[in-house]
Amino acid sequence: MIHMQSREDILLAIQEDEWMMDILRTVRSINLPDWWICAGFVRSKVWDVVHRFEKRTPLPDIDVIYFDPNNEDESIEKEWEQRLQFLHPNEPWSVKNQARMHLRNHLPAYHCSADAISKFPETATAFGVKLDANEELVLCMPHGVEDVLHCRVSATPFFKQSTERMRIFEKRIAEKKWDAVWCNVHQGS
Repeated sequence: MIHMQSREDILLAIQEDEWMMDILRTVRSINLPDWWICAGFVRSKVWDVVHRFEKRTPLPDIDVIYFDPNNEDESIEKEWEQRLQFLHPNEPWSVKNQARMHLRNHLPAYHCSADAISKFPETATAFGVKLDANEELVLCMPHGVEDVLHCRVSATPFFKQSTERMRIFEKRIAEKKWDAVWCNVHQGS
């Protein structure tokens, strides 16, 4: 097991991954407002490095989020997915406008994409990364990096505030079975 220690280690691992950088450049090229690639895109990379995997763990989807309160039509998300599919075929694109996702999640409106990321279920998944115009990686990590670096799956503070949300968290942990892929993954508090 490799011990990654910091935000900088995460950024370096992403920067050295040609596939990830190509995916980031592709998403940047379509110019979505307040966009991020999040969740498993970052978490799986960290856990693969920590576990010394030589091959990337396949992702069920590449979660691209953005924030556009001026156009909350779900069909626009499908158009963005098709555009990404055209630019980078054979990838499992998933595009969601966080300006409307609060409705689906029965929550108060999000203020921006970072606000939505902060309300993801697990701290180890509450991450976003993007590439700015200067080719610099930007990491959104509202709950820090400790849990993902230590392969610990804990509920975010937002999920801990509600018994109903904690049931969702527990169900996700049982269904995801991350510890079957990454043997050092464990549930935190």
